[in-house]
Amino acid sequence: MNVEKIMSDLEKKHPGEVEYLQAVREVLESIEDVYNENPQYEANGIIERIIEPDRILTFKVPWVDDKGKVHVNLAWRVQYNNAIGPYKGGIRFHPSVNLSILKFLGFEQIFKNSLTTLPMGGGKGGSDFDPKGKSEKEIMRFCQAFMWELWRMIGPDTDVPAGDIGVGAKEIGYKYGMYRKLAQENTGVYTGKSRNWGGSLIRPEATGFGNVYFAQEMLMTKGETFKGKTVIISGFGNVSWGAALKATELGAKVVAISGPDGYVYDKEGISGRKIDYMKDLRATNEDIVKPYSYEFGAEFHEGKRVWEVKCDIALPCAIQNELNEDDAKILVENGCICVSEGSNMGCTPEAIEVFLNNKILFGPGKASNAGGVATSGLEMSQNAMKLSWTREEVNEKLHQIMKSIHEACLKHGTESDGYINYVKGANIAGFLKVADAMVEQGVV
Repeated sequence: MNVEKIMSDLEKKHPGEVEYLQAVREVLESIEDVYNENPQYEANGIIERIIEPDRILTFKVPWVDDKGKVHVNLAWRVQYNNAIGPYKGGIRFHPSVNLSILKFLGFEQIFKNSLTTLPMGGGKGGSDFDPKGKSEKEIMRFCQAFMWELWRMIGPDTDVPAGDIGVGAKEIGYKYGMYRKLAQENTGVYTGKSRNWGGSLIRPEATGFGNVYFAQEMLMTKGETFKGKTVIISGFGNVSWGAALKATELGAKVVAISGPDGYVYDKEGISGRKIDYMKDLRATNEDIVKPYSYEFGAEFHEGKRVWEVKCDIALPCAIQNELNEDDAKILVENGCICVSEGSNMGCTPEAIEVFLNNKILFGPGKASNAGGVATSGLEMSQNAMKLSWTREEVNEKLHQIMKSIHEACLKHGTESDGYINYVKGANIAGFLKVADAMVEQGVV
C-alpha cells in the first residue's frame, strides 16, 4: 500500500473535503504495515472499497416556520460500510454540516463500531439546519420533513440512526414518531430514544461515561487514577455532562467547561447542581456557556479557549479539530498527563503529534468516545429482545466494553519502548475485524 499515492488520487476525486481526507489519512498511516503483511487485503481491494461509502443519499428538506415562510435545507445520509452489521451512526443538525464532515464521521464510525465488538456497521447523517433560535413547533416540523425523505432508507436491520450535535431526545422523538407513522411499525430503528418508548438507561450520558472509563484505563497504565486530579472539558452538551458527572464520581475536580462564546472557570469545581445545569444550557438551544457564570458566580472568559486552563486531564468533548497544535503545547507545558477525546477527531493531526512526541496519554475518539454507540448497540439489543435492562446492567456492560477497547489498543499500539500509541492501536484493531469480514464475504 502506497499511502501517498492513495491520498493523492483521493484528493483529486474529492477536492476540498478536508475533514474526510484527514480521517482517511490517519487510518491509512496507522494500518500500512499490517495491511502490507496480509496480501489477502490487497487481493480483495479492501482499501479501495473501504475508503468510499457504499452510498450517499442527498436530499432537500423544505419546511415552514411559525410565520408561514418556507425554508429549504440540505441533508444527507452516508451509508458507509455494513460488513459487520447494519449501518449505525448519528444524525447531526448544525449549520457547519456538509458532505465532507459527514463522510469523515461515517468513516470513523466504521472502526469505532468495530472496536465495540457489537455487530454494527458505519454510517452518518445530518443537515445544515440550525436548531438555535427555533421554536418547538419549527423543530418538530423540520424533523418530520427530514424523516419523510429518509424513512425508506433505514430500518432495524438496515440502518439505525441516533442523535448527535443538535439532535437530542426531543428531536429523536419527533423523527421516530414520523417514522412509526410512515412505516406503520414500532421497531428499534432509532437509538437515543426516550425511556417511555424503547430507550436505554444511561444512553444520554454514555459517551461521556465511556470517555472517562477509557481515560481511567489509560491512567492505570501509569499507576494513576482520576482521584484528586484537575479536569477541564470542552463543550457543555450531553457528552461533556456525562464526562463531568463520571469524572466527579471518580474523585476528580472539573474546573472548566466551554462553548462557542468562550469558557467558564469554576475554581470550586463543577459538581452536583452545577453539572445538572449543563443539561439546562443544552436544552435552550442557544449554544452559549456564559449563563453558567451568572448562575454560579464563576469566571467567564469570552472568546478564550479552555485549553489555557492548567489541568491534569483534558477532555475535548465538543466538535472536530477543536484542539490545535498551540493548544496541545500549552497543555503539555502546564503539566497535563492525559488527553481523551469525547468528540470525533477532536484534535488536529499536529496536536496529536505533540502529544505522541511528549509521550502524553492520548485517547483517540474512535476508541475513547465509543461508549455512546456501544450503548446504542445495547439499546438495539434490548429492543430486539423486547426488554429493558437496569441502569446497573447497562453501566456494567458499557464499562466492560470500554475495557475491552483499551485492551485491543494495548495489543496493537504498544511500541518497543513501552509507550502506548492508542491512535495506531485503535485504527489497527478496528480495521482488522472489518477487513477480515469483507474478505470472508467476497467482493460485493
